[in-house]
Amino acid sequence: MGVTAAPSTTTVRVRFFAGARAAVGHDEETVRLPGGATLHDLVADLGGRHGAGLTRVLTACSFLLDAVAVRDTSTAVPDGATVDVLPPFAGG
Repeated sequence: MGVTAAPSTTTVRVRFFAGARAAVGHDEETVRLPGGATLHDLVADLGGRHGAGLTRVLTACSFLLDAVAVRDTSTAVPDGATVDVLPPFAGG
């Protein structure tokens, strides 16, 4: 039985909400990362492409990976996953 290698690229659907959406200027995008990428890699890629405004927002965000809350940014992001970027919401 052989070991299955990670795909050479990972395609991720990223959906932005509230302040993250405002910082990016759109609701969602598709991101291609190297195979075996983590949530940390995705966040770094997003900040690098969208600049300081989004980077500031990302520091306060929480993330859903395929509808499951993820706090550990070393979590691998599988090919075809959806990541929701959720800034803190004000409540009342």
